Amino acid sequence: MNFNRHSNLEGQHAFLGASKYHWIFYDEDKVSEAYKRALAAQKGTELHAFAAQCIKLRQKLPKSRKTLNMYVNDAIGYRMTPEQILYYSPNCFGTTDAISFNSNLLRIHDLKTGATPAHMEQLLVYAALFCLEYDVKPGTIDIELRLYQSDDILIANPGADDIAPVMDKIITFDKIIMDIRKEEE
Repeated sequence: MNFNRHSNLEGQHAFLGASKYHWIFYDEDKVSEAYKRALAAQKGTELHAFAAQCIKLRQKLPKSRKTLNMYVNDAIGYRMTPEQILYYSPNCFGTTDAISFNSNLLRIHDLKTGATPAHMEQLLVYAALFCLEYDVKPGTIDIELRLYQSDDILIANPGADDIAPVMDKIITFDKIIMDIRKEEE
């Protein structure tokens, strides 16, 4: 049999595809809600890419109390680097939305475009990864973490007592995973 070629679709997944088969158990309302969530997630991805490009180009947006505008303009004003990977191991790394380290002050900003309330723990992990990757003791620096969501900014200034336990968990859990990997080889 000569199967039809769909080379333009290679590597892609349809919303109603076989690999995401759970939709066969949905009713019309649930599929509608699930698709709307998927569209919102795609919009969030596109907004993050747009924001990163604005920051890279140092292109400010009109001054406003809108989440995206505040996030982009603050990141540019603080001379932050967008989409920076922080790496501890193959088991533990992550990409910050925006980060800077100047004058002994670590800044990490996160843009949240969804309706689900954001949590500062994600930024604590980024701060811990920064300290681990760059061999910085968290008690020797100042840290400011910002979450931008729903036209508001949540700010936290964690100390060593907040960051060190996360660093310890990363180290401990990474070792557990590495030991399991060695056993599996």
